[in-house]
This record gives sequence, structure tokens and C-alpha cells, in this order.
Amino acid sequence: MYRNGVVELEDFPLDDVSDHILEPACTVWVDFTNPTRKDLAALEEELGLHRLAVDDAVADFERPKVDRYDTHLFLAAYAVSLDQKTGVLSTQPVKAFITPHAFVTVHSKSFDIAAVKKKWDDEPDLAGHGVSFLLWGLLDSVVDGHFETVQELDAQIEKLEDSLFDPKPKSPELQRRSFELRKSLVLLRRAVLPMREVVNTLMRRDLEAIDPAMTPYFQDVYDHVLRATEWTESLRDLVNTILETNISLQGNRMNLIMKKVTSWAAIIAVPTAITGFYGQNLPYPGFATEWGFIASSALIVVISVALYFAFKRNDWL
Repeated sequence: MYRNGVVELEDFPLDDVSDHILEPACTVWVDFTNPTRKDLAALEEELGLHRLAVDDAVADFERPKVDRYDTHLFLAAYAVSLDQKTGVLSTQPVKAFITPHAFVTVHSKSFDIAAVKKKWDDEPDLAGHGVSFLLWGLLDSVVDGHFETVQELDAQIEKLEDSLFDPKPKSPELQRRSFELRKSLVLLRRAVLPMREVVNTLMRRDLEAIDPAMTPYFQDVYDHVLRATEWTESLRDLVNTILETNISLQGNRMNLIMKKVTSWAAIIAVPTAITGFYGQNLPYPGFATEWGFIASSALIVVISVALYFAFKRNDWL
């Protein structure tokens, strides 16, 4: 429980929440980790939460959104993190009930609530704004995670670009990595893109969801959301370009190999044809003579060398 922006009470019974929010200048934060529907039943009664909002709080795969009810707002969002080695993106659902004097967070164990608390502790001057301050700290922490993840993905994609023109390319590995990153970008887009609407909705004046003094801070969060969204979209296009470029380079390398093989086959065909002709058991100019052997050998060398330099000049070898 916060009173005038200062933590006054912790670890009190859930039944006392409704009493504390009636006290002057008091704000209550309640935090749940992986709750069940039964766990939230008592809070539903204490704060008069809507049944559908409570159902959404324990449901999986909710889209990031803000729902408006008579006595409160319901927020759903996703924090994200990227595995640097595999390029796999993981998401952690974060949900919240927002009332005038109570803020309830619901999240999984994998979500770092300590980072949110640190952000609150780092801004004690804003704590007097109550629920608006707590909501800003949560959203700012989540959106900062989105932005950091986009930066990490950008660095991973730059490495892919560099490996495209490696003298010894590893195409299967590059393709696998590209598909992993593209899959992560799709998941990230699902988490980031709806946040524009979420933050924009919270800043609507008719909702009166935030303290007007906190509006610049929510505007800053909104700007970060826009930058993360635009960056995510550009990275998706970039990954697709890398995949297409890799396929084109593979085709070019195959054409180069076929060109070289064909050129060498043409050179090898010359001695094969000449020795095949002179290998006939029939009289021919120079048959069974020393000068015939010398002439045929010279012809093989001259034509083969001439073809080699001709192919080399045309960049076929």
C-alpha cells in the first residue's frame, strides 16, 4: 500500500484491499504469479472486477488490448526476450486490472517483475500519482523489453548479412537461422504492433485512466512503441530480402560451377576426340610413323591451351 507515494504497508491480507483503497491518498498494488480462476475470486469480490476480465486474466493467448468496464480497465500485454544462441523469441503474458485506487498485476513466473519494481523505485518523485505511476512503470518496462529485443534481432540479422558473402558460405545454416529469426519477428510483431492501440487508448481523455501530469511519460512510452513497431516491420522485410538474396546467390554459384565444369569438359573433349580418331585401326596420315604421333600430341596441346585461354578471357574459368 502506498500513501502519498510512499510505501506504507506490505504483505497484508487480500481481504483488507477494499478497506485500504477507501483511505485518503492511498493506492494498493496487488501482484499475482500464475493464478487460477479460484485465486482471483476473492479479489473479484473485493474490487468488483468484471467476470469476463477475470476470465481473460487466467486465459492463454490473449491479444494485447485494453478493455473498459464500469469500475475498472483490463490490460493485456506481452513481455518478450530473445535467446542469443538460437534466435528463439519467448513471450511472457502480463495482465493488469486498473481501478482508481488499486493496481493488480497478473503474470507468469518467467516475467521479471523485479525490473518493474526497480523502475518504480528509481522514480520516487512520480509515485504520488498513484495508479497512473504504477501503470506507467509496468508499460515502460514491457516496451523497453520490446525495444531491446528489436535491437538484438537487428544485430543478429546484420551477422546474417555479413555471412551472405562469405567466401565459404554455409547456406543450410544461414537458411535455418533466417527462418528462426523470421519466426521470432512474427511473434514479436504480434506483441508489439497492438501496443500502439493499447497505449493510445490509455491516453484518451474520456477514459480518465491516467493522471494528466503523467501524460508526457505515457507519450514517451507511445513514441518507443512506434519506433519498435517500425523497426520490427523493417526487419521483417530485411529477413525476407536475405532469404531471397541467399537463394539468388546459390543459383549464381551453381551457374558458375556448371560453367566451369562445362568449360573443362569442352577442353577434355579435344584430346578425347583426337586420340579417338588416331586410335582407329585404319590407315591415316602419319599412321605408324613418329611424326604422326608428334603431330597428334601437338594438336592436343595447342587446341586445349587455346580453349583454356579463350574460356579464361570470357570468364568461364
